[in-house]
Amino acid sequence: MPANSYRELEPLKSILHAVADTVSDVSAEAVRSYPGYEGRRRKAAVVSIAIWTITIALHLVSWGFWLVAGFTGLLCIQALRVLLARPHQVGFLNELPLQSPIGVIPESDLPVVSLLVAAKNEEAVIGTLVKMLCTQEYPQDKYEVWAIDDASTDGTYALLERLAKEYDRLKILRRSPGAGGGKSGALNQVLPLTKGDIIGVFDADAQVKPDMLRQLVPMFQPERVGSVQMRKAIANAPLNFWTRGQEVEMALDAYFQQQRIAVGGIGELRGNGQFVRRTALDSCGGWNELTITDDLDLTVRLHLDGWDVQFALSPAVQEEGVTSAIALWHQRNRWGEGGYQRYLDYWRLLLGNRMGFLKSWDMFGFWVIQYFLPAAAVPDLILSAVKGQPPVMTPLTLLALTLSFVGMYTGLMRIHCQDQKPTISTRFEFVGKTLLGIVYMFHWFLIVASVSLRISVRPKRLKWVKTVHQGTGSLQF
Repeated sequence: MPANSYRELEPLKSILHAVADTVSDVSAEAVRSYPGYEGRRRKAAVVSIAIWTITIALHLVSWGFWLVAGFTGLLCIQALRVLLARPHQVGFLNELPLQSPIGVIPESDLPVVSLLVAAKNEEAVIGTLVKMLCTQEYPQDKYEVWAIDDASTDGTYALLERLAKEYDRLKILRRSPGAGGGKSGALNQVLPLTKGDIIGVFDADAQVKPDMLRQLVPMFQPERVGSVQMRKAIANAPLNFWTRGQEVEMALDAYFQQQRIAVGGIGELRGNGQFVRRTALDSCGGWNELTITDDLDLTVRLHLDGWDVQFALSPAVQEEGVTSAIALWHQRNRWGEGGYQRYLDYWRLLLGNRMGFLKSWDMFGFWVIQYFLPAAAVPDLILSAVKGQPPVMTPLTLLALTLSFVGMYTGLMRIHCQDQKPTISTRFEFVGKTLLGIVYMFHWFLIVASVSLRISVRPKRLKWVKTVHQGTGSLQF
């Protein structure tokens, strides 16, 4: 489009931005009206005191270890259900006809898809993603791409303007420097401008296959599917210990996503590569601007509202893994705190069994492993050293390690051996990667232990530490 045509559209763009700001404010106000977001610090303190009190009490009674062992036995029942489940997604693509899955849906019935990318200072990576999103093998009149520049100070906006001249389907929304709400605010602001029945959200460092939409759209055919999460893969996995650990971590996540959904449990969103049905998003009030992990928060609200979240093993969305311990610490602190927040925010609704027994029990079991156990590790290890006896939480720890080992190994097998039987050397390679992943995942204990204490005593500010992306070059899919 000529430059003078862009200038002629400026008044219209100003009106649309004003409408978007208004709708975003309404959505944010609706979220703020929920009383559960108040008093997070007080609730976190109560939970921390309860965890420490329980752990200390278990050390003071002779039968404390056996009580934990009995409770672990109850969790093992659910663990066995999860481990023995046969997910519908395993072999999903191989069970379909040779033509693309989208071929079974008439083109006139295909939903319109809006692909959103919120970016702040992402000049190094966003160009690659925009080109991939603008060249999808999907009817050209059935999808659009929106890039939201969140007041970047580098060359992100200039690069997007150049790409908009090359790709007609690319639209740009530039936020003012004072705009709030972070990524959630950016997504809420652009949502009224989009026309898609399905909304896809990507981080700027993402890379996807050209047939991504052709594979994912059919998964929305069941009416109760409110969202679909793509499997995340680490594009720079061979770089060092931290990126190799993240590769195994994503395999673990993929495994448990599939298994939990298969037993009627919780499917979770991961931010990058998440697709949400517009009606489901509207019914949940949009993205929450009062949380630091919009994906985990939206996950809970979707399930509370009666929607299902599905998971796609293939295709995957490639992303750039953080490359240092410091970067990992900042990123995982945000993930850990956001995951903890959702239990504090929605505890009344969760205890009220609003999601149904299977989902509620599944979420409780994973809360015990992911958050209770690491938070209890501090008093448990202190008292264990003082009294010269094994940690009382040893049964739970063994269960967590067993689940992690099985999940990592099987997840790697599913991802890398979808089309061929693994060899003996491949199995040994995956065992080695799994052992590396076990060592790597001990960082989660440190993260959750520190997060649970920090948010109990310090006033909370919505602080976001940017993950810097350098770009990984062109990927061979």
